[in-house]
Amino acid sequence: MKHYGQFYIDGEWVDATGDDRIELINPATEQPFATVARGTEADVDRAVKAARRALPKFSATPKEERVALLERIINEIQLREGELSAAVTQEMGSPVSNKTNFNAGIASLKQAIKTLREFKFEEELEGNIIRREAIGVCGLITAWNWPVQLLCTKVSSALAAGCTVVLKPSEFTPTCAIIFAEALHAAGVPKGVFNLIVGQGTTVGTALCTHPDIDMVSITGSTRAGIQVAKNAADTVKRVTQELGGKSANVVLPDADLAAAAKWNVARGFGNSGQSCHAPTRILVQRDQVEPFLDHLRGEVEKIRVGDPLDPATDIGPVINRSQFESIRKYIRIGLEDGGRLVCGGPDRPDGIDTGFYIRPTVFADVGPQDRIAQEEIFGPVLAVIAYDTEDEAAEIANGTPYGLGGFVFAGDPKRGLAMGRRIKAGRVSLNGATATPAAPMGGYGQSGNGREMGVFGLEEYLEVKALIGFPEQAFT
Repeated sequence: MKHYGQFYIDGEWVDATGDDRIELINPATEQPFATVARGTEADVDRAVKAARRALPKFSATPKEERVALLERIINEIQLREGELSAAVTQEMGSPVSNKTNFNAGIASLKQAIKTLREFKFEEELEGNIIRREAIGVCGLITAWNWPVQLLCTKVSSALAAGCTVVLKPSEFTPTCAIIFAEALHAAGVPKGVFNLIVGQGTTVGTALCTHPDIDMVSITGSTRAGIQVAKNAADTVKRVTQELGGKSANVVLPDADLAAAAKWNVARGFGNSGQSCHAPTRILVQRDQVEPFLDHLRGEVEKIRVGDPLDPATDIGPVINRSQFESIRKYIRIGLEDGGRLVCGGPDRPDGIDTGFYIRPTVFADVGPQDRIAQEEIFGPVLAVIAYDTEDEAAEIANGTPYGLGGFVFAGDPKRGLAMGRRIKAGRVSLNGATATPAAPMGGYGQSGNGREMGVFGLEEYLEVKALIGFPEQAFT
């Protein structure tokens, strides 16, 4: 069994300070396939000091140099597409047919280049110079559900801003991050600009949040983890940006194409085994249209193939680990106990599968807006259909959870759809299944977090704003 015993610090691979290991389990087989060193506070401190030393020089580089660096990073990551895709399949059970993770990561990197080229770090405002500078050393904490995309999104914005970083990937998907670090090294990232420590949130994550030389923490993870990060960072008053949980609503208006709405919702809601914070897990349907809509849903769910992620015909693989597997099954039982009508699926493994963390694609009807499966993030392939009578009621239900990450509207009349979209309190709202571009900001309202990622809004999270007042006009360039 392979052991990954080194971290990337100050431009080289160095041995971890501790002897503890984290065992990596293949969710499709339930068998261990590797171990990785468990990081300590000492590892974090060493990485932070390297990032601090590298900051003055890197933050002063012309943006053209940072553009060239990002271009080299893209080239190196593309050379490793096969390695990264294989790692995602082995670590989290993502089917080999699903290229979204890798493609979204490359798109984020390309968008960072476009944004950086167009961005003005200094501008004049009524005789003052407004200057934007790198915030400093950033602690980046990424989740396991989109391991390649999240690495690319956070690191590209931080480097574009001129920041140096210490990255803590999820301990469930560390080999993706190790391959990513190898790509950055090959691309010529200067020593200390990028550092990688693998470990658990309670140790490595806490050390990043409390370290006095970390200026900012960016986390993608659960709401529970985001709250803890904010608490740990409070004593040093560092900036914290959070992309956290969600319970997104898809509001299907009465004039919508029901078949199209059902088809899209099954694909988007069950994609990545439902392990997406933006997943449209609540489907709001006008009461008289619920039964026809359920017919469409059943037809689409029947087309889904659950199975071995190495099989190109597989649509949905297993969920990430046993803890998540048991949690999802618990929620399915809760839905039944609370009176939900099981349209398809259930708590048992799919027929013919005895091993692996596989969940049946599950749909509930007759779900009340306040039922637990309509309020709490399940993070698995479970959808709840909720009936509404009026569009005012639909908007109220859509906004009736603590979350506000994503929202979706299906409508025949775009103006009618836009009116509903404006009422939904969420960071991203799309019409009729439109695909978001990486130029659009991503982030949430309420307990879905604060701050934004991607595009110019994501870049600005890594910048401080300085006003230079009274300097002569000729000094401004």
